[in-house]
Amino acid sequence: MDFTPTEEQAAARDLAARIFGDLSTHERLTAAGTGSDAELWKALCEAGLPAAVEDIGLIGLVLLLEEQGRTTAQVPFAASCVYGLLAVSAHGSEEQRERLLPAIGDGTVVVTGALPEAAVRVGGSGELSGVVPVVPWLRDATHVLVADEEHGLWLVRTVDARCDPVELTAPWSAGRLTLDATPGEPLGGSLGERQGGPEAAAAGQEAYDDVLATARTAFAGLQAGVCAGSVARAVDYTNTREQFGRPLATKQGVQLRAADAYMDTEAIRVTAYEAAWRRDEGLEYATHALTAAWWASEAGHRVVHAGQHLHGGMGADLDHPVHRHFLWGRQLDAYLGCGSEVLQELGALIVDGEGDA
Repeated sequence: MDFTPTEEQAAARDLAARIFGDLSTHERLTAAGTGSDAELWKALCEAGLPAAVEDIGLIGLVLLLEEQGRTTAQVPFAASCVYGLLAVSAHGSEEQRERLLPAIGDGTVVVTGALPEAAVRVGGSGELSGVVPVVPWLRDATHVLVADEEHGLWLVRTVDARCDPVELTAPWSAGRLTLDATPGEPLGGSLGERQGGPEAAAAGQEAYDDVLATARTAFAGLQAGVCAGSVARAVDYTNTREQFGRPLATKQGVQLRAADAYMDTEAIRVTAYEAAWRRDEGLEYATHALTAAWWASEAGHRVVHAGQHLHGGMGADLDHPVHRHFLWGRQLDAYLGCGSEVLQELGALIVDGEGDA
């Protein structure tokens, strides 16, 4: 396997780095509060970055999300690309692809996902009912991807549902989704096709598994960026902060803590790259996605704590930029699932003989 970016992937990554670096500043993040940055989202869409994901693949998206994570940019980039562009591209009908992909690419349609927190019930005419307590970026979304009790995927317009604001650890513009006989659109076909027996059910399960594994991989990549940003801030601080006439970075304990955080960050990155590469190559990658999620959850928790600790008393300042990395790291830890839960699911796949080669 070769994780070297293609020319197109490298160009998209570099462009994303410039846009995030220029616009996702401490001052703008402070002004945004717990909401998203509409101007930054517009700039990303005008630059063609969400649309580019269809061509640069999941590993290209992971590269872009690393850049978002480094700056903790408050935009629904990960959600709309995973639950919208990649999901519709891979599993939508031809009509859905023609109608939705251009709009997702230019940002006029924003999709988020309610997987796998809860399943919704489907009525005989395709109406959906159920409650999802927390959906990230729901307040920014025009559509939300939900799963029914048999893991069939549905697109719901947020204007047809009840969406109540919810505040999370990280400022992800989240909401509570309530569906009450809400109309839904089956991803990939008509209601009749969705209710078409075992073959249709198997196709629905395959789509659900792919979208969930894609999400785990992408959000692990986002965590790699969050952790890289936290480590970079800690390195800068300990190199410039002096104690008894010497930089903190010269102390062995500080060096060891920073080195451990760096190695954890690299483990998150390489496992996310491997899972993304396997999906792009058409290989089985479910267990690789779970492995990336485990590293992102367990190691990510350690890294963002280390980033705060290495800032000493400054790390306790809620207004310090490193605190955002801490909040994002803990939110991603919770979103991906605690380490023991992920390991249990991974073990079950291996026992059932579904592990990838």
